[in-house]
Amino acid sequence: MRLKVAVLAGDGIGPEVTREATNILRAVAELGGHDFTFVEGLIGGIAITETGSPLPTATLDAALDSDAVLLGAVGDNKFNSLPPDKRPEAGLLQIRQALGGFANLRPSVAYSALAASSPLRPEVTKDTDILFVRELLGGLYFGAPRWWNKETNEAINTMRYTRDEVVRVARVAFELASKRRKKVTSVDKANVLEVSQLWRATVTEIAKDYPDVTLEHQLVDSMAMHIMNIPRNFDVVLTENLFGDILSDEAGVITGSLGMLPSATIGGAVNLYEPVHGSAPDIAGTGKANPLGAILTAAMVLRHSANLEQDARAVEQAVLKVLNAGYRTADIARGGENVQLVSTQEMGKHVHQALAESIDRRQAMHAV
Repeated sequence: MRLKVAVLAGDGIGPEVTREATNILRAVAELGGHDFTFVEGLIGGIAITETGSPLPTATLDAALDSDAVLLGAVGDNKFNSLPPDKRPEAGLLQIRQALGGFANLRPSVAYSALAASSPLRPEVTKDTDILFVRELLGGLYFGAPRWWNKETNEAINTMRYTRDEVVRVARVAFELASKRRKKVTSVDKANVLEVSQLWRATVTEIAKDYPDVTLEHQLVDSMAMHIMNIPRNFDVVLTENLFGDILSDEAGVITGSLGMLPSATIGGAVNLYEPVHGSAPDIAGTGKANPLGAILTAAMVLRHSANLEQDARAVEQAVLKVLNAGYRTADIARGGENVQLVSTQEMGKHVHQALAESIDRRQAMHAV
């Protein structure tokens, strides 16, 4: 299997966690006999510092010439004085739009080993396995007009969707649900917003093509409560850009840390992969960052861009094994017996070792 990955480490803890994720991808390639190549590029604050742009042309060209893009994190408070379209976050929005991925997949899984890391009771989070499907190229983040008139103290953003935009992301959600527990929960604010009324009507229409999948609708405010009360009731959660951003971050409470959450953006010319957590510049370089979100993101690279499902599962099982063994970075080191606090790099090494053992065992079984 050949795979070319553009690695955009970005800012803050991005380089640290991305290094561990690429180490895992290299291990999969070496152990499985695959040909993975990695091309590095600049994005975000580091790109502004070195080139004056949050997304240099060379970075975008490299991304479009790759099979997948693995991104770390962007953002640094020292750039807050710049206009919005010049800040590090602008580079992230620009590359999302340029690559064309419209469906952002964000898994949220409750690990029994991390039950003490969640402020929710273990009986609430137990067996939770939610896949958020967030529409990524529409809504308030990209709608026009948008402006801030500082003279009149007035600002405007536009929430806008077309039927076709809803159709394509809804089909992704239903296809994924058909391979899971066959349930889609569509989240909107149809009691107030016309955009949500279009969303609900369109999703209801698409559901007719998937008779084996159950569809339910939830208003976003009630959904925010249900995720905290009955998270195991949900399978695939489909929603628009802003609601999906907020709800999937909220779901970090279930796993115990945003540092545990991976994501993949699919549907465009090149898939874009990035852990959900931000750049966390306050802990950059301290070895405290949790690399597991980035490593689980690497598993999504294997699943959605390399079509290596077995290897993707092996990475996920390696993470589970390491957690069960008690290894923790600072953000998830709460409670439990035999907890061992480790650094970013040490956590990566433990996952690497567990992965190597798993793949060696699998290969040995095939050879028998």
